[in-house]
Amino acid sequence: MNKKRALIYGLALAVLAGLVYMQFREWRTFDWGKFAEHTREVSWPHVIHGILYIYLGYVLRAYRWKVFLRPVRPEVTTLELVSPTVVGFTGLALLGRPGELIRPYLIARRTSLTFSSQLGVWAVERIFDLAAFTVLMVSGIFLPTKLRAFAASRPTYYHWLHVSGYSLSALVVGLFLVTLVVSYRGPSIADWVEKRFAHLAKGLGHRIAQRVREFAEGLHTIHGFWALVQASAASLLMWWLIALSYKEVTHAYGAPMQAMSVTKVLLLMGSSMVGSMLQLPGVGGGAQLATIEVLDKVFAVPRELAVSCGILLWLVSFVAIVPIGLVLAHHERLSLRKVAEESEKAEEEAVIPSVSSSGEPQAPARG
Repeated sequence: MNKKRALIYGLALAVLAGLVYMQFREWRTFDWGKFAEHTREVSWPHVIHGILYIYLGYVLRAYRWKVFLRPVRPEVTTLELVSPTVVGFTGLALLGRPGELIRPYLIARRTSLTFSSQLGVWAVERIFDLAAFTVLMVSGIFLPTKLRAFAASRPTYYHWLHVSGYSLSALVVGLFLVTLVVSYRGPSIADWVEKRFAHLAKGLGHRIAQRVREFAEGLHTIHGFWALVQASAASLLMWWLIALSYKEVTHAYGAPMQAMSVTKVLLLMGSSMVGSMLQLPGVGGGAQLATIEVLDKVFAVPRELAVSCGILLWLVSFVAIVPIGLVLAHHERLSLRKVAEESEKAEEEAVIPSVSSSGEPQAPARG
């Protein structure tokens, strides 16, 4: 572990420790007996259903990446991409941020494409994820759903939900406009950035320009209206399955959580996504705390039940893939830590294929 990563983990640990201390200082009457009782009474069929929904979501992620690869690798199947997808998310769960690049790295190796091209696809995928979640969230806020009815009875939450809905919508529209500009003028923008910020330390200008080039290349994978429809539909269905998984887990606690609808759990999903920005490898932290806080403060769930449910939601949505991922990694003779190091090194060395004198991109490097 290098010094930079150790510092980041140290800061994350300090912040999480502070949040945990504040949480339990506020909850001085926390009843561990009730916590154990709620956990023992969990309905495991609901939990299993939730895990299956999450697994189906990973298959949809593989299918969506297949759609992105169609212009350059039409022969690649969804099944071929399931393994690197599952192993990649296993690496993310166990290693934290260093494991993020495992998935595009393994897909690049499997399809004999450049790593930089798959980093571009990875960036495009994130926009589809944000857009799909925003569509579901905004629908829950502004359409006549149980989430809207629940918020209407609490003016403060109603106000902030609308603010969140408008903010997410504005963010997605802004990203869409940036995407259009980069799609048409990506190389020119990258050249300008590289020249404008060339004086910055450690080649930061070159790094930013490289990310722009990768993103522009990734956008070229959306080849036609039908591909856009397929990728969008897969994204919406995947996030809906995640919402169904959250609903199943909350309903596993019986009567106290039966009011949690699919649209209501979108708030829990959003809080988990925000909290996941402050995570420790293998143990999480931020996602659980954020989810527990929303269950306690927004939905008025008893504290002991909120803690149990928050932890179980994290285990189902984030950790449940680990056993299968480890089996697949062992089958393919992969060391997650070694692959993570290789992917970080490949990111440093990644270059966009140069352009030949005829103006056509040269064939990507193999392997």
